[in-house]
Amino acid sequence: MTAAERAHVLLERVRALHEEWARVVRALDEDAVHAPSALSGWTRAHLLSHVARNADGLGNLLTWAKTGVETPMYATATARDAGIEAGADRSAAVIIADVVDSGERFSDLAASLPDEAWAGAARDRQGRPVTGEKVLRKRLAETSIHLVDLDFGYDFDRVSGLLGREFEVVVSSAIASYGEGLPAVLLVAVDGDGTRHEWRMGEGDPAKVTGTPGAVLAWITGRGDGSTLDGEVPPLPHWL
Repeated sequence: MTAAERAHVLLERVRALHEEWARVVRALDEDAVHAPSALSGWTRAHLLSHVARNADGLGNLLTWAKTGVETPMYATATARDAGIEAGADRSAAVIIADVVDSGERFSDLAASLPDEAWAGAARDRQGRPVTGEKVLRKRLAETSIHLVDLDFGYDFDRVSGLLGREFEVVVSSAIASYGEGLPAVLLVAVDGDGTRHEWRMGEGDPAKVTGTPGAVLAWITGRGDGSTLDGEVPPLPHWL
């Protein structure tokens, strides 16, 4: 498949995750929005504000890939955190509308990209090169992992089911986000029907670690200690 063909498949999954988020957030009241999330130090309001600003920031990278004009994800190094903190002080109704509207803006922008833009180059907020296609992969990872972090009825087994075949994309994106320093592991996820998904991590002779898609996704994103996986599970670097 070409980059454009892969992107069109990913975009449909991103749209489906945005629709899932819209259903979830519309069920939250004022107290629920400002209650703690599963992320230490963050309320759901912080998390929801992050999800919204991430949509806009990744949209900037799509614009960069499309036009070739440098359009950073965030205006300054501190803008991301400042936007989250400011956004968390808003009312539930405003936050919920922001999450839904920002997701729609991102999807509409992505749908407008010409095929060649999906191979276009940009740089993420860590300065790493990304293509338009990789931007979609990042958005898919954000919208799936943070559904669990919202702590409102989603676990990693449920989320891996929502992802379907794009479960592999999210695990690959998580592995790539660590950069260097990962332990040598052959990571294997086995679906309920016996389908295997494999990733090779780190350098050297790998330890084999096996589990369900949900258990694998929880561990590789720093949300699980690996106790439900089979094999000698090594510690991972701190999740960024």
